[in-house]
Amino acid sequence: MSELDATGVDVRFGATRALDSVDLHVDAGRILALVGPSGSGKSTFLRAVAGFVTPDAGTLRVGDRVLVGDGIMVPPERRGLGMVFQHHAVWPHMSVAENVAYPLRRARWNRTDREARVAEVLETVELGDLADRAPDTLSGGQRQRVALARALVARPAVLLLDEALSALDEPLRASLRLMLRRLAAEYELTMVHVTHDRDEALAIGDQVAVLNRGRLVQVGSPAELDSSPNSEFVARFLHDATCVAGSMGDGRFRSDDGRVSVPLEALDFPSGRVNGPAHLALPPDGVELVDQPAGDGVLPVEVVTSLYGRRGRTVICRSGDLELRVLTSGVDETSPTPRGARVRRGFVYPRVLE
Repeated sequence: MSELDATGVDVRFGATRALDSVDLHVDAGRILALVGPSGSGKSTFLRAVAGFVTPDAGTLRVGDRVLVGDGIMVPPERRGLGMVFQHHAVWPHMSVAENVAYPLRRARWNRTDREARVAEVLETVELGDLADRAPDTLSGGQRQRVALARALVARPAVLLLDEALSALDEPLRASLRLMLRRLAAEYELTMVHVTHDRDEALAIGDQVAVLNRGRLVQVGSPAELDSSPNSEFVARFLHDATCVAGSMGDGRFRSDDGRVSVPLEALDFPSGRVNGPAHLALPPDGVELVDQPAGDGVLPVEVVTSLYGRRGRTVICRSGDLELRVLTSGVDETSPTPRGARVRRGFVYPRVLE
């Protein structure tokens, strides 16, 4: 069981700064989920930890061992880490047990200990009865569990997962998310899980780190990021929030076009109280459709379409040139069009005028 610590990690690819002074800490036995848009630097960070990318600056430590920094650059094969990729690299000419045993053979474990450890890990990932099977007779989810078992068999200090679930169907992904949570709890295994799936990041991580353009934007518990996104970017990326330019004053937010006016009691200030130019972020669950005309905290809307979801229906509305997403359980495109949308909760962030 080892903690992971990254301090001031910079990675450049020519003129492109892929990571910009990233500081991250993962406590031993915890899962850090890294999420962000394409090109945000999340896979670059993981590969820097694994040793496949050399940072231009910064320090990486696992426990009390320096992997990068202070003139040290430990090669990947000597870092003692496990890694699972998006596409399971399972060797077709080896059985399931032989695939899993491969790292132990390279480490020169004796046969008795090797077979006992392989059997233990296969039971852990619920493949104990498939040890002698060929990989091409397994489902995609089973092959990914073989790859996971192979990464776990040598007892890695940290397990790195690079979009490891994204190629699987949703029911299999949900099952493997639960398995990873169970492994972290039962074996106190430290993990870094890179994903582009926002819901998966919030579901699997003890901590979630949001990256954008190589910079760490916010890190915190899933509950913290869900309830208090610290920037307009995080509100848009994690919550599908609609952002409106305006200003705070006299105890309310007013949009620049005068269409949106929201009283103070419906507003949160995740990055601190704001006066003057501001952006209002309206998450789908912070707006409700009402059968009443525009007024205080209510703006006129028309329903464009809707999307079904298990938590409710996401209704797409338009108010002038402003498009809103509203999470509701009672309205769809076949229902009478509501007259307005009431803001129940919005996030306000400072706006710098150029």
